[in-house]
Order: sequence, then C-alpha cells, then structure tokens
Amino acid sequence: MNVLIVDDEHLARMLLREYLAAHADVEIVGECANGFEAVKAIAERDPDVVFLDIQMPKLDGFEVVELAGPRPHYVFATAYDAFALRAFDVHAVDYLLKPFSRERLAEALDQVRRRAAQTVQVAALVKDAAARRAPLARILIRDGARVHVVAADSIDCIEAQDDYVQVSAAGRRYLKHGSLAELEARLDAAVFVRIHRSWLVNLGAIARIEPVSKDNFCAVLKDGARLPISRSGYQKVRALFA
Repeated sequence: MNVLIVDDEHLARMLLREYLAAHADVEIVGECANGFEAVKAIAERDPDVVFLDIQMPKLDGFEVVELAGPRPHYVFATAYDAFALRAFDVHAVDYLLKPFSRERLAEALDQVRRRAAQTVQVAALVKDAAARRAPLARILIRDGARVHVVAADSIDCIEAQDDYVQVSAAGRRYLKHGSLAELEARLDAAVFVRIHRSWLVNLGAIARIEPVSKDNFCAVLKDGARLPISRSGYQKVRALFA
C-alpha cells in the first residue's frame, strides 16, 4: 500500500511514520502539512491510502476529500471526536482519535486491506453527506494544479454551462465542474434563488427588476449584468422582495 500522510503537526507526522514503518506492506510516498499540498500530492502520487487530519490550514480534511476525489482510501486521524459521523458519511475507512496506539493503527490498516477488495462509490456518498450539512460558506474550484476558494457571500450569480457552472464573484469568473442543481441544494436558500433554469442569483446582488416585454423580466445586478428571469423565477423574487 502506498500511503500519504497529511497533518499540519510535524510531531504527529513523525509518530505516524514510525508506526507505519512496522508494516512491511506499507510504503510512505509523501507527507503534507496542509490541504492544498494534499490535493496536489494525491493527484501526482496516486496513493492507495491517505491518513488525513481534519482541522488544518487552508483546506480542511473534508475539503481535501471533495477536491481529490474517491480514488484513495481515507483514514481520518484527529484529536476531535466531533467529526466522526461526518467522516463516515464520506465513507472514510476508519477514524483514529489522537493519541492512538500502534495496535489501533494496525486495526485501521486491516480495515483498509479489507476495503481494498471492494468497489467504493465515495463521490456519491460525499454528495449525500453534503446535502445534510449546513449551507456552504465557500466554494472550492479546481483550476489545473490551483485551487480557488470563493466565499459564498462574494458570489453574485452562477450560470449553468453544460457539465460546468460559471461562478461570478467579486468581479471574476470561475468554471467549476458540476451542476447548478447541486450548488442550489448546498447554498443558503435564503440568499441564493433560482430565477431561471440556467441562473442562480444572490439576492443581495440584485439592483432592480426590469420588464423586457409584457410578460418577461430581467434582473439587473449591481455590476450592471442583466439576467433572464423565468415566470416561476419572477414569482419567487417578487415574493421575497414584497
């Protein structure tokens, strides 16, 4: 098993490396001190197993799973028990509560060995878990080797574009793979409204609603952008602004 260690604490990485050294079938292919490094290392080194801390700078462990995808088996290693249910929601193989023993680590590796024989649909489970979480406070957008972290409250609007969505925020535009329906389900419904089959808009970004013809309207944003509004979208906006 090729193993990647991800933890922002140097001593924690050293201890895990020491424990793993006792297992002949384990090869450590790298160490990372934050989530950004982890996403890059997972893409480049393709580890079989990732031992992953949860609370880290830049990206937390769950965001690493979301960006890196379902290929590795994930074992969370953290000092906090509060995230255990969420960890298994994203189909983590095991959850190690620090400080853990050599024997507890061996149990986790046995779990990985058993799981390695199964086909695991982690991506679908991540989406299911996400639907049960609080509204997104930020959106992660992968652009090659770079990752953009876009605050939800900075987003003006989101447009559906085939298999992607275009996110307009703070004067910039980003392409993210996924559907408008997925983001609509995860963003705060009190702030973001579907005004058209292709458009999701932040209510705070709307300057005014203008008629285009007798039964057609558009939303004029504060930056001057004009977005089409469907009949059902108009009823939603009208009710919210009433």
